[in-house]
Amino acid sequence: MLAIAALGLSGCTSGSLESSLQPIGTKSHSANTPPPVVKLQPPGKGRYGDHKPVDFGRRHPDLYPVHGIDISKWQGDIDWDQVRKAGISFAFMKATEGGDHTDSRFEEYLRGARSAGIASAPYHFYYFCTPARDQAAWFIANVPRSAVHMPPVLDVEWNHASRTCKTRPDPETVRSEIKIWSDIIRRHYGKTPIIYTTVDFHRENINGDLKHHQFWLRSVARHPQDIYPDHPWTFWQYTGTGMVPGIKGNTDINAFAGSKSQWRAWLQKYAR
Repeated sequence: MLAIAALGLSGCTSGSLESSLQPIGTKSHSANTPPPVVKLQPPGKGRYGDHKPVDFGRRHPDLYPVHGIDISKWQGDIDWDQVRKAGISFAFMKATEGGDHTDSRFEEYLRGARSAGIASAPYHFYYFCTPARDQAAWFIANVPRSAVHMPPVLDVEWNHASRTCKTRPDPETVRSEIKIWSDIIRRHYGKTPIIYTTVDFHRENINGDLKHHQFWLRSVARHPQDIYPDHPWTFWQYTGTGMVPGIKGNTDINAFAGSKSQWRAWLQKYAR
């Protein structure tokens, strides 16, 4: 088992890498024994931080030593060398949306991340008014296999701002469409997609299902264990107001659910 020894914490008892990627400070600690506080140095010059930091208490994101960003064209010009030097280890980057939209800076960001030695993965923003098969075909048409380093990501959330699609399918239909998209992508790229989702969408549509996927969960006010009880996760999006040297304006920042040694093992298993 890949223990979380570097953080002074214990994981689960299963021998698989996936099972060791659990929220720190759960299961292995009783309610009367809080997890130990293991903090990195506070954000400062040359290191990523947060414009509007949240007090997460003892389950602070800095319990996790591996952090990354997720971006789209709205981040504008990026100095990837500065991003890497700031301590960023990975980047999720928007590639496609629906069945007819691409992110105009995806290829540029991909080249920049690779040049800086930052692990990366493309993501697809799901559009509920286009069939899953069409969206999978669109992603494949615009994302070559060479662009898929870490597993690709399916971003599923209710888009409250959409002016063209107000449809909200029932949970069974949502899960069926996710599985269709995922199966097509897995067969093409040879990797099971990671699922990104939000609190309300997860609660209404996914809770307890799709267990063969790794999850990237959004939780910007409390630790995921408080919001998604006992739900395994690999990545945690903990802020939308991050500040990262090399990027102007707010940037989403995410934590990987494990130690640096677990991160290297995860990359060895899932990335290429």
